[in-house]
Amino acid sequence: MSKKEKLIQRLQTRPNNFSFDELVTLMGHYGYYLIGSGKTGGSRIAFGKDDDYIRLHRPHPHNILKLYQVDNILEALNERGLI
Repeated sequence: MSKKEKLIQRLQTRPNNFSFDELVTLMGHYGYYLIGSGKTGGSRIAFGKDDDYIRLHRPHPHNILKLYQVDNILEALNERGLI
């Protein structure tokens, strides 16, 4: 099983300890890249690919995604037919 498959499988279990770094790796496998919103943008970020963007807040103060963020990512990936 590839790293991408393992991350997808892990994300689909809706874990309470999925890290932002894992998300960046997973999104990279789909061709999405991390877009920050500049110095004054705070924690708002997006993953971009062509003209498609998936927006969310960077988790803070810890690097672990909240469950609603995991659900939002799952929904976005499902809508795009990626999982």
